Amino acid sequence: MAEAIADLTAAVVAVTREAAAMAFARWQTDFARWEKTPGSPVCEVDLDVDRMLRARLAGLLPDAGWLSEETVDSPDRLRRSRVWVVDPIDGTRDYIRGRPGWAVSVALVDDGEVVLGVLDAPARDERWHATRGQGAWRNDVALHAGDRNVLAGARVPTDALPKIDRHLTAVHKPNSIALRMAMVAADEADLLTTLRWGNEWDIAAAALIAAEAGATVSDALGAPLRYNKPDPTAFGVMVAAPGIHAEALAWLADRAHAAFGH
Repeated sequence: MAEAIADLTAAVVAVTREAAAMAFARWQTDFARWEKTPGSPVCEVDLDVDRMLRARLAGLLPDAGWLSEETVDSPDRLRRSRVWVVDPIDGTRDYIRGRPGWAVSVALVDDGEVVLGVLDAPARDERWHATRGQGAWRNDVALHAGDRNVLAGARVPTDALPKIDRHLTAVHKPNSIALRMAMVAADEADLLTTLRWGNEWDIAAAALIAAEAGATVSDALGAPLRYNKPDPTAFGVMVAAPGIHAEALAWLADRAHAAFGH
């Protein structure tokens, strides 16, 4: 079984790299773009990459369901034990602006848990992948989350820290939340958290990469993440060096409970 999933991961890495190359070829060119809803940009490249990935991944696992940011959701996926969870371009805002902080994100979920995850960020020359129980890798180098055990000074990818969080350290923030989560896996950040509803396709692949690198991953209230739910969203996300996860949850608890009405 382990060998089969490793072979499947290699095939998904190849497909995702092809999709990323397709997006990269049109990056910083002229293409149609619009807003699905206010503040939620999309472009024609998102849709083209989505179609390509769906066709190619269906060829790998014809029985798997499909959940993607750019495809109308179908309840059919809930009848499938295995489901592809895809964001054809995570970080569309950076993609549209010609900035490099975007990635193609592909995960395979089996019975509610991610078993393989792939991110390909061609504008950054970064390819990430993880298979459950077999570690996480970037450009074929094994990843290990950091060993920080004090929240003060923790590196957080953000544009600016609010006054209440000034004991933390801001580091560069790509638009893609998947890449921000992966920064914790690579020990380039110590903490990533969002206190807003998030979508499974934004986080699935990166959550496995972070966990396989030794980071602690949960929703913003500390609960485990599950996937292929009828409502495919989560109470935010927290990815942290394991030594600060509990302290970070406690620090953010009041804000998290206020945000989610608990």
